[in-house]
Amino acid sequence: MKPTLLISGCLSGQPVRYDGAARTLLLDSLARWRTEGRVIAFCPETAAGLPTPRPPAEITHGRDGAAVLDGSGRVCEKSGHDVSAPFLTGAYLMLDLARRHNSRLALLMDGSPSCGSSFIYDGQFTGTRHAGQGITAALLRRNGIAVYSPAQFSSLEAVMGHTS
Repeated sequence: MKPTLLISGCLSGQPVRYDGAARTLLLDSLARWRTEGRVIAFCPETAAGLPTPRPPAEITHGRDGAAVLDGSGRVCEKSGHDVSAPFLTGAYLMLDLARRHNSRLALLMDGSPSCGSSFIYDGQFTGTRHAGQGITAALLRRNGIAVYSPAQFSSLEAVMGHTS
């Protein structure tokens, strides 16, 4: 049985980013896997009820999503409004989806406080990045799901199998 892939909704072409945009990945392998029914697109933020568009949010207390999962970090909008609860809800919804589909792989959008897999923003809303992961990426990894960023697509291709 060929593996299934969870993918951030914005990478799949859904306009669900905080600014109402998508970051569509147009790659032959990804299109083939989608045709084969092996791709499951999901946005943890909109699934948890956050609107699109919405105010930008960053992990402001704690270094990354693992701190939020452990209760020592928070996700806040630039105004200071704490939106940790819906971000946590979205992460657990994506984990549940992975379990229901027996998916062990995810391709997530870097930079996001949910999906960031190798970097996120520093919580100061200055556009400064640092190494770290979002809440969903951290939760999936804690549960044995391999998480890739778009920059790691060739490694993901090797795991998914780039031939039909």
